[in-house]
Amino acid sequence: MPPVDRTVEWGPERVRSSHLAEPRPVRWLLTGAALAFLGLFLFLPLLLVFTKAMEKGLSGYMAAVGDPVTLSAIRLTLVTAVIVVPLNVVFGMAAAWAIARYDFPGRNLLTTLIDLPFSVSPVIAGMIFVLLFGAHGLAGPWLAAHDIKVIFALPGIVLATLFVTSPFVARELMPLLRAQGSEDEEAALTLGASGIQTFLRVSLPKMKWGLIYGAVLCNARAMGEFGAVSVVSGHIRGLTTTIPLHVEILYNEYQFAASFAVASLLTLLALVTLVVKSLVEWKSGRSAPIR
Repeated sequence: MPPVDRTVEWGPERVRSSHLAEPRPVRWLLTGAALAFLGLFLFLPLLLVFTKAMEKGLSGYMAAVGDPVTLSAIRLTLVTAVIVVPLNVVFGMAAAWAIARYDFPGRNLLTTLIDLPFSVSPVIAGMIFVLLFGAHGLAGPWLAAHDIKVIFALPGIVLATLFVTSPFVARELMPLLRAQGSEDEEAALTLGASGIQTFLRVSLPKMKWGLIYGAVLCNARAMGEFGAVSVVSGHIRGLTTTIPLHVEILYNEYQFAASFAVASLLTLLALVTLVVKSLVEWKSGRSAPIR
């Protein structure tokens, strides 16, 4: 008697029928609950932000966005992101490469330190920098003697933002490098490629989508950071206020339309980040090899 083939066919019809296994009312209920949740906690707040931002019309919106103090906050936010993101990209690649490719004493400690900003409140992080570099901090007298200003200035904002955004690139690359393995790099080195050539022509193309994904998330957090920057900035209007801090100042002054107009810039940034994130995920999924 020939053996019975018990292989399960998982074709499109079988997958479709498995999705339709639940009763139709249950499917409608789950779909409606998901749509209601998205509408209540995502689309409705977005709609309210833009509605409130345009409360005084397009001229009022442009006046709020074009205000010199607002432009100064936008400029400071962009400068901070331009400094922080490349530094985090370099640190993230180096840390992820070391952890994924080498076994050394302290590797687990390094992994824990990379995750530290996720477990420490941003406000506490800002206070730590004040205790280190403030006027009465550990290095404060030396900095004052050499006329170096860290707290209530751009360096302090950059340091605080750098701390809270440091895990994003590294955490994105570490599992990617572990999954890819090192066979391609070993083959390149065996064929005579130098370390730099191996990194630029073999390693970097393999990790580029994960690198872009981490950089996008890092940039979004750098521009939207509030807690740590609020502590180290001093809220000096027009000098050390980033976009989130400026929104808070306008709101506390009861300039609601202006505050929502400036907040809409961060909302647009969030939407752009989601679009770029989705494109990167789609592109990386298409370029992933089939094994």
